[in-house]
Formats: sequence, C-alpha cells, structure tokens
Amino acid sequence: MATPAKSVNDSSFFDRFAEKTSKYAGSTGVFVGAFTVVLLWAATGPVFHYSETWQLVINTGTTIITFLMVFLIQRAQNKDSLAIHLKLNELIAATKGASNRLINAQDFSEKEIRLIHDFYCLLAEKAKEDNDLGETHSVEEAEDNHHEKLAAHRA
Repeated sequence: MATPAKSVNDSSFFDRFAEKTSKYAGSTGVFVGAFTVVLLWAATGPVFHYSETWQLVINTGTTIITFLMVFLIQRAQNKDSLAIHLKLNELIAATKGASNRLINAQDFSEKEIRLIHDFYCLLAEKAKEDNDLGETHSVEEAEDNHHEKLAAHRA
C-alpha cells in the first residue's frame, strides 16, 4: 500500500512548538513580564545585600534564556528567509524580461554575487546618464557596456 504524500500543512511537533514559542516570545505580554522580572530582581537587591548569589540568579536565568532563544530565532529567520526567496523566485520566474539567472541567487558564491552587483551598479549608472526615470536597461546591456569599457581600457 502506498504511503500518502505529506501535506504542506503537516508539521512536526518541534515545528509547531518553535513557531508558537517564537510568536509568544515576541509578544508584548512576554516583554512586559520579562521587564517586570528584572524590576523585581532589582528591587530585591537591598534585601539580599546585592550578594553574588543575587547577581548569579539573574545572570544564569538570562544566559539560559538567551542561549535557547538564539537557536529559536535563527530557525524562524531561516524559515522566513526561505519563504522570501521562494516568493522572489516566483516573481522573477513570472516576470517577462526578468533574468532567470537570478533565481536561487542565494546559492551563488560571494564572487558571483559581487559580479552581479557590479552589473546592477552599471545599470544604475546608465540610468543616471539617461536622466529618464522611466528608461530601463537589462543586465545584458550593462554587461556589454562593461565589456566595452574593459576593451577601451586595454587599448
């Protein structure tokens, strides 16, 4: 018997836990609660004579929470980043005249990204020269312009 395909909405326990926790952690109520804990801790300073144990309580608590939240936040950021890449890829794929070479640009090497960045800088320069905000240019035009400049410099 064939195994049913996993639904897009199916997610693991950890996926659901991480999503709910990160939404909850970013809420106003959690911020107010954390701020209140810090105020209460500060207010108890005189009672505990600002002892090392009193300081250790807040240091340990905040360190543990920060350590765990870093991973949770990174996970949420990775998911958001992937979703944005997918949306941009869809726009590139659906837009006539857009360069499909830029689909999955996040997978390019830093050298490749810098090269493409240079081409877009050339496009910006061409647009400035034209003094026409409605004029558009392609990456290919920028590349041709770049090659012409290189040839002129070599001559």
